Amino acid sequence: MANRFFWTRCEYINPPAGAGGPLLYLPPMSQAQSQAARAKALTLAREVLQIEAQAVAALGERLDERFLTAVELILHCRGRVVVSGMGKSGHIARKIASTLASTGTPAFFVHPAEASHGDLGMITREDVVIALSNSGESPELLTIVPLIKRTGAKLIAVTGKPQSSLAREADVHLDASVAREACPLGLAPTASTTAALALGDALAVALLDARGFGPEDFARSHPGGALGRRLLVHVADVMRRGEALPPVTDAHATFVFLLDETGKVHPLPHGLYLALVRRVATAPEFSGKIVRIAEWYVRLKGNEPETVVNEHYGYLAFDAEGRLDWERSRPEAREALPTREERALIEAALFAAPAAQPQC
Repeated sequence: MANRFFWTRCEYINPPAGAGGPLLYLPPMSQAQSQAARAKALTLAREVLQIEAQAVAALGERLDERFLTAVELILHCRGRVVVSGMGKSGHIARKIASTLASTGTPAFFVHPAEASHGDLGMITREDVVIALSNSGESPELLTIVPLIKRTGAKLIAVTGKPQSSLAREADVHLDASVAREACPLGLAPTASTTAALALGDALAVALLDARGFGPEDFARSHPGGALGRRLLVHVADVMRRGEALPPVTDAHATFVFLLDETGKVHPLPHGLYLALVRRVATAPEFSGKIVRIAEWYVRLKGNEPETVVNEHYGYLAFDAEGRLDWERSRPEAREALPTREERALIEAALFAAPAAQPQC
């Protein structure tokens, strides 16, 4: 009976006087009704995905010279690509503009209603406009189309009606029609918006390839992402400088310790540590684990540790074969700091056994 109240049917009832409106009544379903409703929801969800997948697949069969003409128009554009649409098509237009901009084609979105109130000034004769409308009859778009053409900008229309007003006015029309919407009422834009989005992605990827756009170019417009950090951040950007960079001399050594989940401290031979970091060794005992490490940089007096100069704490991640997984490792992590007890154990191990590890 755990799922008895998971699905309910909704009914409106007349409220008491002064309640201010109809009340929503949610009577509980029986177990059988609930199971039937859940099964229907899964069936409907699968049908939606199937309908939308078929709509996207049909686009590929319809691509022709008009798609290539659209690609060439954008490639030869000396201005910006301006993407516009109303309602749900507007949301898709925003995403297409964003994808184009991040893949080497300068683009931005203009709301068609705002364009009629001044934003049309954003569009110049050097631009290419991509207008999205499933019906091809959105009045907000049709109002600004003559002004766009008068400006001299090229117009690419993406509609579901090849004979629509917007399609006829465009320099290039891309057919994004679908057999039916995935909405069981046939009202909510579902398959049609998915098809328009996929067609926009097809344009962006074709342009990306034609421009020879590579990972380094992508990273330049994504400095905040993981790819941007990997490709754009140099050693000089993150390295320690001046007094924060301790010099290495014969009078210094690095000692490495593992801090296990039980609070114990285990000295790790520095030679093994370097071999792991250089990926020339494996540690089967650490297979599939993430281990916490402590590196202490120490000034020596003779062969014995005298003063701790610097400390670093972090995590090392190992794959199933015991190889160091550097992408998942975090050599420096504040949350890896030792507890007071762990620090006491490190100090005891370090100063009680000065020659326990090879020197760096």
